[in-house]
Amino acid sequence: MDAVELHNRTVGNFAQLVSEVGPGQWSGRTPCADWDVRTLVNHVVGEERWTVPLMAGRTIAEVGTSLDGDLLGDDPIGAATAAASAAQAAAGEPIATVHLSYGDEDASEYLRQLSADHLVHGWDLAAAIGADPRMEPELVSEVAGWFAQREDTYRSFGMIGDRLGGFADPADALLGAFGRDPAWKP
Repeated sequence: MDAVELHNRTVGNFAQLVSEVGPGQWSGRTPCADWDVRTLVNHVVGEERWTVPLMAGRTIAEVGTSLDGDLLGDDPIGAATAAASAAQAAAGEPIATVHLSYGDEDASEYLRQLSADHLVHGWDLAAAIGADPRMEPELVSEVAGWFAQREDTYRSFGMIGDRLGGFADPADALLGAFGRDPAWKP
């Protein structure tokens, strides 16, 4: 599967999950210990909003602080839906290199990073609100294959928790690799 399709499918799945958040669920706990549902969604919407200028060749310095803070406003579902659509459109733009905080990166690698984050945070959101997590086997396989070569780097930078093992199911094994307990409940 190419990086654009992977990105757009995981982004679409996350947006669908956001549309299922009930009015009383925004302050609910998530598997991300320091984040409630609103903070989790705001984080992912922030990534989607960054996708647009980065896939257009802009630098982090050029974007500045314009995407800091609360990006959800009074209509979190509407904000998430709009951000997802814009990110999906931007992902299809032809660009070879994006300018990230750690340096220049291949655009397809950047889209795979975003895909992994959307898939795993989609599970976080689904677990928090009691929804179907949409861990489609094809998406899990794509992200797991990509992540296997990057797991140690992610862990060394503190981007993920300690690996949890012993899972036979591929989706559970991927979640464990990201430091998630597939049995987590709010």
